[in-house]
Amino acid sequence: MTGDDQNLRENDAALAAALLWQASMGADEAISDAPVDRYAEFAESERRKAERRARPAARAPHSADARSPGPQPSPGGDVAPRPAQASPRALPDDAPLGAAEAAEKGRAAAAACTSLDGLRAALEAFDGCPLKLTATNLVFADGAPDADVMLIGEAPGADEDRQGKPFVGVSGQLLDRMLSAVDLDRTRVHITNVLYWRPPGNRTPTDAEVAACRPFVERHIQLVAPKVILLIGGKSAKSLLGTEQGVTKLRGKWFDYPAGGDLGALPALATFHPAYLLRNPAMKRFVWRDLLALQRRMRDLGLESPK
Repeated sequence: MTGDDQNLRENDAALAAALLWQASMGADEAISDAPVDRYAEFAESERRKAERRARPAARAPHSADARSPGPQPSPGGDVAPRPAQASPRALPDDAPLGAAEAAEKGRAAAAACTSLDGLRAALEAFDGCPLKLTATNLVFADGAPDADVMLIGEAPGADEDRQGKPFVGVSGQLLDRMLSAVDLDRTRVHITNVLYWRPPGNRTPTDAEVAACRPFVERHIQLVAPKVILLIGGKSAKSLLGTEQGVTKLRGKWFDYPAGGDLGALPALATFHPAYLLRNPAMKRFVWRDLLALQRRMRDLGLESPK
């Protein structure tokens, strides 16, 4: 073996080790044919922040609603109904230019939908969420289209991205077992996420990405018209309840989600995500309490029997 051959084999081994390390860190997909200059991206982000800070701030309306905090549960576990229509949360300072326009475009497209099929078609045509460019499939929903119980998770994973259905991987298998513990299954619930496309490498979604999808999620809830909502995971709970509190503080408490229209306020309960339970099995006891609370609320609403 020549010295050149030996060097080639060593280089191949080093490249294989580097690829294995990246895959173990979650970088399991190539999203570009060319390298990305992150330093230039950071500089551009800082420039945009400076531009936003230089703009004159719009005066917020002087009202009690503008000063009021997020939803606060009462000692009994319920909250006073929030306004019939929740105002969208502000985008972060580092949101990409065009994010507000994308959210507004999504709001108009979602409002025009009169069926779940129409909503899915609108999402397939929507180009305001950059995650669509890196995902394999749109992950829309699973379960009964007119279910009394609606489950809303965070974002699709690799298995969901391949199959185009929410909660079909290991986390989904655990979710199925959780539902069966309170006499529920996918024929009696409707399942979706606050994001309809998988973030690359299962990274945490940005606020701008969630904001782009939120009008479709809100319309999704209105079209299903559930009687009860179960928010699965912190991103789902914080987005739809309009709060910065973590899921550890939100779980186990009932909130009023302002669905708007004829639906008014819907009871919503937050709980931990199955993926979190797989990493922290000791937390399963808290989710069991949440599921029992869901079962009690269903019983109170007369929802024990399938539709």
